[in-house]
Amino acid sequence: MDFSSVAGEQQYAAVVRAASDLVVGLDFDGTLAPIVDDPENAHIHPDAPQVLVDLAEQVRAVAVVTGRPARQVLALGGLEEVGNEIGDHGRELFVLGQYGNERWTSVERRVISPKPPRGLATFTSGLPRLLRRADAGDAWIEEKGLAVAVHTRRLEDPEAAYERLLPLLTEQARAHDLDVEPGRSVIEVRAHGMHKGASVHRLVAELGARAVVFGGDDLGDVEAFKAVEELRGQGMPGLLLCSASEEENVLADRADVVVAGPGGILEALRELTADIRDARV
Repeated sequence: MDFSSVAGEQQYAAVVRAASDLVVGLDFDGTLAPIVDDPENAHIHPDAPQVLVDLAEQVRAVAVVTGRPARQVLALGGLEEVGNEIGDHGRELFVLGQYGNERWTSVERRVISPKPPRGLATFTSGLPRLLRRADAGDAWIEEKGLAVAVHTRRLEDPEAAYERLLPLLTEQARAHDLDVEPGRSVIEVRAHGMHKGASVHRLVAELGARAVVFGGDDLGDVEAFKAVEELRGQGMPGLLLCSASEEENVLADRADVVVAGPGGILEALRELTADIRDARV
């Protein structure tokens, strides 16, 4: 594994030593699943299920932390079946959807979700008019229940449409007391406080973790990276993995390990699993 710094290598060694109390959090799109033009056609990397099962045997818990609705990512990732196998080894898989506001575990096996935020329905109803104003009427609107996302990837010039839409959606979201989360050719609008950093902190506290790893690929994972940095500042071992691509490398400067896409993430997780196993021999 190639580390970005000596400090990163030291964090890795500390994470391996604390593996029994280690929580591993992973984004889905761009980290466990390749990015595709149509998000509805995204599927987990074929090697990921076995990698997650093998990893879960060695650590306290594994969590998929995603902006997608939990039910959707369970289906796209075949994660119920993965959870079954992880459970057979006495471990637990968490699926935290919509930035942690939805929760599924391989023990509880049901999605727990709060009510949609105030203002979201009104904001969503006005989206078609805003898209037309930005000459992006064919952008795909994805209603997630607790959030709404506008995807520009299918448009003729996705980047130009994205730049036109971002200020318009930001202004309108603020008028409805909602937050905006930019991503890869997608702009998501949701309630305040809905971010992956809060999910990381909650999970670490709930499980009494003494070490944490997080792997992500884009702007939606920045808050999770910040959470790991905060925990490291408190003395907890933590490792940051960046799934980089030509399209997106915003996390590269913050990461301890930078790899090429989901395949690289899975290889890093295989190495982590093997090193933990070897350290116990």
